[in-house]
Amino acid sequence: MDTALNSHGDQDQPLLLALRALKLGDLLVAVPALRGLRRAFPEHRIVYAGPAWIAEALELVGGIGHLPTPGLDDPLTVPHGAVDVAVNLHGNGPESRLRIKELGANRVIAHASDGLDGPSWITGVPERERWTRLLNWHGIDADPLDYRLNRPAVSSPRPGATVIHVGAAYGSRLWPVERFADVAVQLAAAGHDIVLTGGTSERARAEETAALAKLKGTNLDDGVLAGRQSLAGFAATIAEARLVISADTGAAHLASAYERPSVVLFGPAPAEEWGPPPGPHVVLTAVELRRGDVFSAEPDPALMAVTVHDVLEAVEQLGC
Repeated sequence: MDTALNSHGDQDQPLLLALRALKLGDLLVAVPALRGLRRAFPEHRIVYAGPAWIAEALELVGGIGHLPTPGLDDPLTVPHGAVDVAVNLHGNGPESRLRIKELGANRVIAHASDGLDGPSWITGVPERERWTRLLNWHGIDADPLDYRLNRPAVSSPRPGATVIHVGAAYGSRLWPVERFADVAVQLAAAGHDIVLTGGTSERARAEETAALAKLKGTNLDDGVLAGRQSLAGFAATIAEARLVISADTGAAHLASAYERPSVVLFGPAPAEEWGPPPGPHVVLTAVELRRGDVFSAEPDPALMAVTVHDVLEAVEQLGC
């Protein structure tokens, strides 16, 4: 068994494994389900099977161990029969069903398929509700509004800053850097302390945004945090932010988790499924133009229809 799995809790405890080998935003919309599982199975070790880098984020959920799992190409590194309860929070496709089946668990919590009892898979529901609905069907109480995270152990390097998150996992969600720069310039002129966030691979976009802002007379060089923060540091920056502006990414979900005002730009993904919960959040998109190809290298037309003016108007609407 994986050493990371061995390091969590008493080995005599029964094991519950929740599979969700996806990205940060996917973890954050599954938090209500994980909290429901933690309450329903207090005697179990609960382990989340997800990417290695997500361990820091799991610490913000609390009470959940980690099994590094890069994807669904290979079986999980858990001996057959070692898992008492297996929960498919990944999806309902053949790959995730196979990975769950291979565990030989005593109990499987999943959507209906291949002889497994469970709720039918439906579209058009918020992801938080999808997974709490799954647990509810299996007799487990879970609240889709139980999504808030614990505070990071570190502090924000720029408390009260306005976070502009310039990156996204796929080109379909990349709003043009020129527009991010224009938003940054205008908000800076209005008194906002601007920081530009993103992952290591997104640092170049953040630097380009800062350079464009400098051409317009606004120096953001000391606010380029992209690629320089741990996941916990990034979460702290969001948790203590004045405002968050982001595409539909983990940054937007963190803003929801810490109840920070946010403007979220949607492209290929439907906001009715992946959008923020009720709160100080504004969603911007053009549903009628949405192409819906999440993996496209080109920005979705629904995202491109959002203008700089739209974003600034949303900021004003939020009172930020």
